[in-house]
Amino acid sequence: MKTSRSTNRRRPAVAWLTVGYSIAVTFSIIVALNFGAAHLDHLWHVLLHPNDGAFAAERDILWQIRIPRIITALFIGAALGVAGVMAQGAVNNPLAEPAILGTSAGAAFGVLIGLLFNLATIGSISAIVFGIVGGVAASFITFYLSKSRDGQASVVLIIVGIAVSASISAFVGITTSMVSRPDARSVSFWTWGSLALTTNDNLKVLIPIVIAGVVIAWAFAPRLDLLSLGDSTARNIGLDPRRVRRVAIFTLSILVAASVSTVGFIAFLGLAAPHIGRLGFGPRHRPLVLHSALIGSLILLVADTGARTLAAPQELPIGLITALIGAPILILLVRRNLELWRQQ
Repeated sequence: MKTSRSTNRRRPAVAWLTVGYSIAVTFSIIVALNFGAAHLDHLWHVLLHPNDGAFAAERDILWQIRIPRIITALFIGAALGVAGVMAQGAVNNPLAEPAILGTSAGAAFGVLIGLLFNLATIGSISAIVFGIVGGVAASFITFYLSKSRDGQASVVLIIVGIAVSASISAFVGITTSMVSRPDARSVSFWTWGSLALTTNDNLKVLIPIVIAGVVIAWAFAPRLDLLSLGDSTARNIGLDPRRVRRVAIFTLSILVAASVSTVGFIAFLGLAAPHIGRLGFGPRHRPLVLHSALIGSLILLVADTGARTLAAPQELPIGLITALIGAPILILLVRRNLELWRQQ
């Protein structure tokens, strides 16, 4: 009875929190539309009348640069937030995220290989396919190297993941330093990420991939709830833990590949969004998937707006901003000895 009453009291709070985050995202979109390197005197006119040629320069800035960038931030943020949920659920560890498991670095290396062999271009379907292959390969290398006689040791997994990620990131840095191809971008792009060159063409590929990944994650989320009970319990109720992890890793690899192939490497967002989500919405993975997508969108949009306005006309790497958000959360988790995760 107490549990039922507690749940009933919690629902209105969760609903209001969802509304609050939605309002925050809407407000952030409005702010992002208004601020940038160029001031738009007729913003609302060109927004509401995109075919009016009276203010062609402002129309092009808004519809060809600013709006695609905002939409990209929303979808990439959602992708990384959900990828973080899948990573933490798959290994049952609150410190897990795509960057720590090596998935992000593997995806970046896969995309880079596709570019160098003229088999892919930034933001294309082929780049995402190479990213998926690289991300899945790096994730399974991490899992394989962290196995022990006692099974999957959580701390060992994180340490090995960090080592694998650092090694692959070093290969990415060395490769980009040795080639001169413009579409390979720069070490900064692959290390810290940038939304500066996203286009409407990128969105045609990005949006359906992210939506598909989020839908798969939402449908698969209840299995992660069962996996959180432990491998032995999961097996006793007919669930194959290895299969669950494989599907989770493949799903997060799709989302990470879509992100990396479009905007480069953005760390810590996959760590921050799920933990912020758990504080307000609890540990159940299905609602957590949706709310982490919302929170991830909000964080990345705010971070990108800051990246392009704080030092205007210079632009800060967006990964620096997300690191400033995510690193304190990581420190807080370690200092509290993962108390929040254990209580849930």
